[in-house]
Amino acid sequence: MFLCCWLALVALIPTTLSINPGVKVKLTEKGLEYGRALGMATIQQKLKTIKVPDMSGKQKVSPIGTVQYSLTNMHIVNVGLPKSAVDLVPGTGVRLSISNAFISLQGNWRVKYLRIIKDSGSFDLNVNGLTITTSIDIKSDETGRPAVSSVNCAATVGKASIKFHGGASWLYNLFSKFIDKALRNALQNKICPLVADAISDLNPHLKTLNVLAKVDPYAEIEYSMVSSPTVSKSSIDFSLKGEFYNIGKHQEPPFSPKPFSLPPQINNMLYIGVSAFTINSAAFVYNKAGALSLAITDDMIPQSSPIRLNTRTFGAFIPQIAKRFPGLMMKLLVKTVKDPIITFETNNVTVQAIGTVTAYAIQPNATLSPLFVLNMDTSVSARVYVSGVKLAGAVTLNKMDLTLGTSYVGEFQVGSLDNILQMVLKVVVIPKLNVQLAKGYPLPTLGKMKLVNTQLQVLKDYMLIGTDVQFTG
Repeated sequence: MFLCCWLALVALIPTTLSINPGVKVKLTEKGLEYGRALGMATIQQKLKTIKVPDMSGKQKVSPIGTVQYSLTNMHIVNVGLPKSAVDLVPGTGVRLSISNAFISLQGNWRVKYLRIIKDSGSFDLNVNGLTITTSIDIKSDETGRPAVSSVNCAATVGKASIKFHGGASWLYNLFSKFIDKALRNALQNKICPLVADAISDLNPHLKTLNVLAKVDPYAEIEYSMVSSPTVSKSSIDFSLKGEFYNIGKHQEPPFSPKPFSLPPQINNMLYIGVSAFTINSAAFVYNKAGALSLAITDDMIPQSSPIRLNTRTFGAFIPQIAKRFPGLMMKLLVKTVKDPIITFETNNVTVQAIGTVTAYAIQPNATLSPLFVLNMDTSVSARVYVSGVKLAGAVTLNKMDLTLGTSYVGEFQVGSLDNILQMVLKVVVIPKLNVQLAKGYPLPTLGKMKLVNTQLQVLKDYMLIGTDVQFTG
């Protein structure tokens, strides 16, 4: 895939108002070099498909006189591209240049001279000093995905050498004076269209860019560009929206991304900056979808725990419960009442969540009798990591503060329930949350792209992922 991985990342020309991005990506010279190495194999295979038309004509060749000639069945047997480069043109885009290339072909020759003499054989032709230079035009298609095309292509064929099999030496004079130029022109006219085809062939691959990536039944994340890429001599920096949405309903959150800049690191091929805005937009989406709630019953508590979700256990702390609802199992409903707030500080990710815990007694007929509602303010620390091509995480409880919201069983000391509720959070709520977080959400990727040598840093207001890439298939 010729430069497929990189062009996709620089190809989304702005389609909407320029706003601060939620995700930034920096493509370094190391990344461009990897793209060039991938691309040469594709260009080489394309040039091997050159079709050279049969040639025929008449020429006077001393001392033979007029010679009728034809060259037929010409076909490429080898193409070499020993030297190539992909350069960034600051403020513009990408330029591909190939030099010192060669093409070898074989064919058949036939001549007739002195009216009655005929001769034929085969030949080997080597064309050296081939140069190709083209600029790559990058734009966004109607789906918001990249589309590429070749513009300003120039190809120059250098010298050619030929070896005739079965012919007389004067054939070389015929070739060098008349056929050489015609053959080189024929080849030269074929090269740029094939290079353009090779670049256009990338478009089906570029359509695999996950501009809108589904995360789960609740959410999807958008990676469309919000401004033009910035091209410098050493890198391409571009800005992605990086925003979560409820599936099928794109509602903006009541906050906006803050500006941030990626550090000038160049050791990896690719750097991805994921802002706190992106993660907070996920919290907004999941809270709005009602996904941040969990009903907890006793069967979810480990059997080894001495604390059970029943009126006997809670009655030890709130006697009114045991008196009014003796011998009943209980259910707890934990849910957020506000969007969780995620903050990034150096080497630290913290999530602040405000929610409620509603306790019910389960009656023999399965109806629920409300017991109390607690207001809960929790703080958790998050560990974030890259898993495959996804960003994943896990959280641990820092602290929890409880206050009484509503009681249906009279007044009681809320602090007496701290241990029970902390146990519920640690052994039920957080493990279930971590199962979901471990599934991760997709980073911006293209086709069968793998991230290797990946490192993640948590910085002020964003996370920085430095990575190399590999493409398979």
